[in-house]
Amino acid sequence: MHAQSRSRIALFGAALLLASSATTWAQEWPSRPVHLMVGFAPGGGTDIVARALGQRMGENLKQSIVVENKAGAAGTIAADYVAKAAPDGYTITLGSASPLVISPHTYAKMPFDVFKDLVGITTVASTPELLVVNPGLPVKNLTELIALSKKQQITLASSGNGGLPHLAIELLRTSSKGDFLHVPYKGASPGIADVVGGHANGIIMDLPALYQLVVDGRLKPIATLDKSRAQILPDLPTSVEQGAPIVLAFNWFGVMAPSKTPKPIIDKLFAALVKTAQSPDVKEALLKMGIEPFTSASPEAFTAFLQIESTRWGKIAKESGARSD
Repeated sequence: MHAQSRSRIALFGAALLLASSATTWAQEWPSRPVHLMVGFAPGGGTDIVARALGQRMGENLKQSIVVENKAGAAGTIAADYVAKAAPDGYTITLGSASPLVISPHTYAKMPFDVFKDLVGITTVASTPELLVVNPGLPVKNLTELIALSKKQQITLASSGNGGLPHLAIELLRTSSKGDFLHVPYKGASPGIADVVGGHANGIIMDLPALYQLVVDGRLKPIATLDKSRAQILPDLPTSVEQGAPIVLAFNWFGVMAPSKTPKPIIDKLFAALVKTAQSPDVKEALLKMGIEPFTSASPEAFTAFLQIESTRWGKIAKESGARSD
């Protein structure tokens, strides 16, 4: 037998051995707790979704899920941590639109590449961005707000530069040609407080963060920036219904793992996450806060969705000049 043939047989045998050990490893997974990293502080939308999923997902996997908060840099710190973690299925992240498809276009330098260093598993939930104003502003809907913005400057707050709410404001400004001024705050709470106090005219943010203030009458809802109405605010027309079809901004939540995580483990995570997100108790808990189930058909479908979202928000970031740093 030629040396070259022996070498090929040895390589083939090694490949089979690796494949066999990977399959065995995947069958045994998970044998210890899985850590779900969240890039935002406790109490925010991403944290709420993670904790709503955690217990039920743990039951589905027959292993505990440990939710850990690594807040900062619009969620990129947690995503970077997972991108550099061992690809063994025990360290995953619940990301959202800002760190995964917006930050790569608004930060001068990213510590990781979403498409090279991470692998998508599935989306699990979504919530629309909600546009609200101070009750004293003399407008009742989006049409009136845009008309007023052509007579005077309208200040719209966000939780910081370069995130989804900031880009939603820029999208509204460029598409309506109104005089909207983005006012970034260091977090959601101070921005909301200034709108309630009348120091800023309005704010765009994930619906759950604003819902109770709308119910209490402290903020006036103008539109959900989505194609369909939010189940929790069924009487509030969407931006599309109000003649602004381009002004679409919904936040979604998706789970990702380090890029070299074995496919059998990704498939196990996918099945557990979809089952969890679609379970009646989890759906009910999230719907009460304005968050709706939103799952992918497959990990590959999630990756395709990520690419579409990245292209869309990249164009908006470039045209508006929005920056995070």
